[in-house]
Amino acid sequence: MKMRKLGINGPEVSPISMGSRLIIDDPTTLEMVKKQTIQTLQYGIDSGINFLNTADFYGMGMSELIIGEAIKGRRDKAFISVKTGALRDHKGHFLGLDGRPNAIKNFCAYSLTRLGVDEIDLLQPSRIDPNVPIEETVGAIKDLIDEGKVRYLGLSEANAEQLIRAHKVHPVAALEIEYSLATRFIENEILPTARELGVSIVPYSVLSYGLLTGNLEFPLPKGDYRNMLPRFQEENRTHNLQMIEFLKDMAIQKNVSASQLALAWALHQGEDIIPIVGMSKPKRVDENIAALSIEFSAEEMNLLNTTFAIGAMKGDRYPAALQKMAAS
Repeated sequence: MKMRKLGINGPEVSPISMGSRLIIDDPTTLEMVKKQTIQTLQYGIDSGINFLNTADFYGMGMSELIIGEAIKGRRDKAFISVKTGALRDHKGHFLGLDGRPNAIKNFCAYSLTRLGVDEIDLLQPSRIDPNVPIEETVGAIKDLIDEGKVRYLGLSEANAEQLIRAHKVHPVAALEIEYSLATRFIENEILPTARELGVSIVPYSVLSYGLLTGNLEFPLPKGDYRNMLPRFQEENRTHNLQMIEFLKDMAIQKNVSASQLALAWALHQGEDIIPIVGMSKPKRVDENIAALSIEFSAEEMNLLNTTFAIGAMKGDRYPAALQKMAAS
């Protein structure tokens, strides 16, 4: 597996990152999920995927505890990325952001304990707190780097201006942000700025919340969070699913899944693109690794880029209230 450099001065990491959000969503089956997740994480690490992605609020800290178990005896093979600063209640409902320096340092202390490590490899605010100057939030992470508690600075959902401001305080290694065939807005300004600064892009939702798998059945179950996403609502869905049919047809022609094709497209956007992919079982690890071998002809890439042009997918990424906290 060919590694990719995280940031201009950063370490080499695997070309894909193992996400850990969905694997701990059901607390009623915690022990079963925990066992399967540890097995999958260890299988991924042993298969060459060293980039592990989590957040201190995933499962109210349970994700970090599980990763801590999984990396025992494998710490030198794991590069751990942690998002922090998003506040949740005991049911996981979003309450807001806290990017105050003392809060960031406090969150980091708890993450170190839950992970069972002395140093977090990449720490990033989950979103940019509008009530705290980004220089102060990033300055706190710089302090943690100077203290040996964090190795590299990352950002999440920052726009081009915020990225530049943060980079002046301390070099930013990576920007975690939504990027996929369905969501390409970063190509306008954010991606060029990141490349000018030497910042890697770590895309999340590279399958657009499952839309690019081509496997979703509508209507989605009641309570499914995707029902509130504009892209999944009826007025936009018919148009968007027609685009997905094109992706499925090309996948059949290439004898791969639509998911693998969408991941491969992201991987082909540059060596500075390192997508996060959820992997709930070892089989998924193998499928995602197989996507690394998918090649595109110039015609195929042109067809994908034309069909999934910037803005072609109908509907915003989030409802209006949440879209305000996301980069654009």
